[in-house]
Amino acid sequence: MKSYKIKIEFIESDPLIYREVIMPAGATFNRLHDTIQTVTNFYSGYPRDYNHLFEFNLSKENLKITNDSETYDENKIVKAKYKKAKLDKKNDPFGIIAKHLNTTIRKPQSIKIDKYIEKYGKINYRYDYGDEWRILITLEEIIEDYYYGYPTLIDGAETAPPEDVGGLGGYYEFLKVYHDENHPDHKNIKKWAEEQLYREYDKEWTNLMLKHIKYKKTEWDKINQHE
Repeated sequence: MKSYKIKIEFIESDPLIYREVIMPAGATFNRLHDTIQTVTNFYSGYPRDYNHLFEFNLSKENLKITNDSETYDENKIVKAKYKKAKLDKKNDPFGIIAKHLNTTIRKPQSIKIDKYIEKYGKINYRYDYGDEWRILITLEEIIEDYYYGYPTLIDGAETAPPEDVGGLGGYYEFLKVYHDENHPDHKNIKKWAEEQLYREYDKEWTNLMLKHIKYKKTEWDKINQHE
């Protein structure tokens, strides 16, 4: 079946934290979100129920895809109120209303990635507006001979940060203490890491988890032909 080989990388991470994944075509942005969550140490994606806000920003399309219901509702209200209004510097001095009118907000489960990943090759993902994680998704290859109905992790480097660690700066401080057995806070940070479900990069375990993100029918007949 048609599938996408994508690279998921933490922007400004050094050394680069990345994952290479094959995803069947036809995934919604919500499934892409679930996949990113599963191949990192985050847990706001299926089947877990933590619920940080996230967004995919397609600026060239004036399109924002988000689970932020307040943003979605606000955009609808502003459009309904000002749709026929003539905006100027008096009633919209900072251009906020105009920006709302020109931006489409969609829910992630209502729109598929195919058109956008093929057209632009790159999609920006923002997660947890407190820690402010910024992740770049890049299309590396379109594949026709992938037969599984769920994503597969094929490569990666570096362990991903845990939830609520305080962004990249907080993560690097966390790593110093986590790996220093002589640090006075080492035991506390190890305990906290366990509570946050922090796990060293583990390709095999990750692929077991990815099997839960099944959104297409696995083509077992074709798999058996290639064995």
